[in-house]
Amino acid sequence: MIDTTPSYLKDYRKQYKKDPREAARAWFREARYGLFLHYGLYSLLGRHEWVQLRETIPVAEYAKLADQFTAEKFDAMAIAEFAKAAGMKYINLTTRHHDGFCLFNSDGWEFNSANSPARRDLVAELAVACEVHGLGFCLYYSHGRDWKHAHAPNNDEWGGSARPKYDPPEPAYAYGAEHDLQHYLDFMTGQIEQLLNSYGPVAAIWLDGIAVPLSGDRSKFRCQELYDFIHSLQPQVLVSYKQGLLGTEDFFAPEHHVPTAEDNASKRGELGDTKGKLLEVCTTMAPGSWGYRQDTTGKHLTDEQVWQKLAETGRSGANLLLNTGPLPDGSLDPEDVKTILAVGERLARDGFPK
Repeated sequence: MIDTTPSYLKDYRKQYKKDPREAARAWFREARYGLFLHYGLYSLLGRHEWVQLRETIPVAEYAKLADQFTAEKFDAMAIAEFAKAAGMKYINLTTRHHDGFCLFNSDGWEFNSANSPARRDLVAELAVACEVHGLGFCLYYSHGRDWKHAHAPNNDEWGGSARPKYDPPEPAYAYGAEHDLQHYLDFMTGQIEQLLNSYGPVAAIWLDGIAVPLSGDRSKFRCQELYDFIHSLQPQVLVSYKQGLLGTEDFFAPEHHVPTAEDNASKRGELGDTKGKLLEVCTTMAPGSWGYRQDTTGKHLTDEQVWQKLAETGRSGANLLLNTGPLPDGSLDPEDVKTILAVGERLARDGFPK
């Protein structure tokens, strides 16, 4: 009989055969540490991953960046080897950020890396590298926010941060009675289906853009249907929607720290109840930015600061998902590589901090 257990779950083989998602939960609890990669067209500008919104760059003008996207030094095997040397157990890659540009050869959506000068499917490459090295492969996916799709959530119904505030209005967007959120939901379901059917075993789907559905009637996004669909395709996949949109997510992934009771009060209950829930705290090496930002060079976290974050998350029973923004050419930031490897050496010598 062929063993279909994903390589990252090889130590949970018996449990996987009985209950794939419970095996994945057990793996996640013990994984403790992962690598987050924010890479996309915004990396070419080096001015924050929200540069399109912050500078109100028109959709057509921003799309021209795809003509410069080569990813010539994006080396999936080297990235996986680096993560493993650093003591990390999984990698999370931005398959599609808020700008709508995909790092995979998306069916029916030409705004992707395979149609750029790179001519590559970076998701496919990293999926193979993670499987080879026994790392969990996690997929970041911008769900609540999109600045490219004509029918993505708009500012009229979903708050001022859903889309850039173009004046005059952006001609690529649908407005009024012509706008149909369901077109966008169908588009996302199709992309997620492709991601789960085309790239082997996936450890987690990490949804982003939670502020948008939280600003209105979140039921319109039909997220529970999406969660159930994901689990029907790959039952071991753990689903997260940041700090918890419905509360039915497999794990919560708040930014920078585990939410406290005070956080819940200040956010009017928008932060999920973390009791009994798998937790992962995401934070970034560069101050104030997840994607590559040139003006932060020399100001990134030190190895001692990363060590303290590992200690803080560990005491809370949470994993640490540590982000670095690859340089425009796709290579890892050397400042972060040096720091993260130093932490990895300390982990190998001393174990996780108490």
